[in-house]
Amino acid sequence: MTKQYGSYWRSPGKTILLAGFVAGTLDLLGAILVYAVILKKIAAEKLVRGIASGIFKTRAFSGGPEMVICGIAIHYVIAFAFTVFYFLIFPYIPFFRKQKIIGGLLYGIFIWVIMNMIVLPLVFPNRPPVTLTSFLQGAPILMIMIGLPLSYFTNKYYAVKRR
Repeated sequence: MTKQYGSYWRSPGKTILLAGFVAGTLDLLGAILVYAVILKKIAAEKLVRGIASGIFKTRAFSGGPEMVICGIAIHYVIAFAFTVFYFLIFPYIPFFRKQKIIGGLLYGIFIWVIMNMIVLPLVFPNRPPVTLTSFLQGAPILMIMIGLPLSYFTNKYYAVKRR
């Protein structure tokens, strides 16, 4: 894989694009799998419209397919923001380099905390309070689907850069 994708590991922009796309895709698929398929709490389309409602409010639920596309786009913007942040802080936190798996999992928890304790309450002030159940359902998705891939891609980039 390194030879075929060697240019990704030499370019910070390409590494961030690849990592953000992979993490964003895995996170969205993980959320749909858990909340729509396993728990049957919400339909996949409504989940994505819910993301769009952060900007478009109730129009996200009454609009056409463009609102689904907007929800997916917003999701990727958020995923890329967390990707860039991880990529930028990585060189300054030796723990991430030494403990790749634990570091990635902890970054997933960090994302959950930022989203559920800061971002979502600001965007949706009337949302239900955070519970242990909501943490146990949501945090593992972010830990596994975002934290681990970001750790992998970022470690790979910086390992090649150090050579």
